[in-house]
Amino acid sequence: MAGEDVGVGLVKGDAEDDGGVPQGRLLVSFAEAVLGAEDAALARARRVLLEVIGPEAFVDAAAVIAGFNSVDRIADATGIPLDEPLVAASADLRAELGIAPAADAG
Repeated sequence: MAGEDVGVGLVKGDAEDDGGVPQGRLLVSFAEAVLGAEDAALARARRVLLEVIGPEAFVDAAAVIAGFNSVDRIADATGIPLDEPLVAASADLRAELGIAPAADAG
């Protein structure tokens, strides 16, 4: 939306890619640890990210993870489909990631 190039290699497991986002690898590691089940991994990811980006940005990152996680779970649980503008705008990205809403699968 900001007109900046970002990549999805990091999301797809490319350890060399930062997604074009400052501290992208650390942010993904933190998100994965938050959603994971290993307390030690979460403590480690939290400590490293906090040291690198500082407390204000850390709170922002945690809030984004929490917000997305809850909204995503609600949408999935209730079967809310992507609306048409989002289907069109995200088609290339979803294809690159190998994901598609049920409406696209047919």
